[in-house]
Amino acid sequence: MALLPAAFAAGPFPSRPIEFWIPFPPGGPTDASLRTLLNAASKEIGQQIIPVNKPGAGATLAASVMAQSAAPDGHVLSMVASNIFRMPHLQKTPYDPLKDFTYIMGLTNYRYGIVVRADAKWKNLEEFLADAKANPRKMTYGSVGIASSGHIAMEKLAKAAGASMTFVPYKGGAEELTALMAGEVDAVLDPGWGQYVTSGKLRPLAIVGEARFPRFKDIPTLKELGYDVTASSMVGIVGPKGMDPKVVKTLHDAFKKATQDPAYQKALQVIDLEEVYLSSEDYTRFAGEQYERERRVVQQLEIKLN
Repeated sequence: MALLPAAFAAGPFPSRPIEFWIPFPPGGPTDASLRTLLNAASKEIGQQIIPVNKPGAGATLAASVMAQSAAPDGHVLSMVASNIFRMPHLQKTPYDPLKDFTYIMGLTNYRYGIVVRADAKWKNLEEFLADAKANPRKMTYGSVGIASSGHIAMEKLAKAAGASMTFVPYKGGAEELTALMAGEVDAVLDPGWGQYVTSGKLRPLAIVGEARFPRFKDIPTLKELGYDVTASSMVGIVGPKGMDPKVVKTLHDAFKKATQDPAYQKALQVIDLEEVYLSSEDYTRFAGEQYERERRVVQQLEIKLN
């Protein structure tokens, strides 16, 4: 009889639906692709994986709250991106990315670019930057959150070009792209805009990465245009610290199989996400390395959080 509670506690996983926290509002490109992945992973793991949107704090709120409140039994997970490693170097955070998370799997890498409205007067990046130089602080651009990868990349570009613009933070990709198309900002530097380019609503000026996009091969990178500026952000899955390795493996294996689902693969193509798989061990190693990379980047920044 004394063994019964322990045996019950060690029962099969998962024993109930799993919550998956998404750090963006619903409707954005990341949200859409993750919901497709969760649907496929639900079939693999034998329980429903429920998406829960928790935007805020520069896309770190979801993982931060999870780390403080969720039991390490694998029934609450969160998506994270590079901001989770950067924020502790900019302000005091209620989480430590090296101690408070269990790294389950690396999924994708964001591909960034600078886009304006299709009817904007700027036909290329040089015209855009020339206008920004001639009109300091008057031109505006959006990205997801203060100190996001997009925010930092645009500030680096402006500094390199001798220009200055006004930054407008948004909670998610859908919100910022809607604002751009409505004329509320002049440009956006972020991922997820490809479908609006192909539909004729937006115009890309430059790719902010090491290579051109596979389906936008005519759009040059910033490096090709003479600016040594790139942006990238690994998207991955984490749980609270202290998770059972067997539970981690069960989750990893289910998500790994789900990434091959045709609907998910199509979703990645629609929003130009680069598939970059990292195992639990590799993702844990990446976290430590990324934390140090972000420390070095922040030391060179003039961006301050209030």
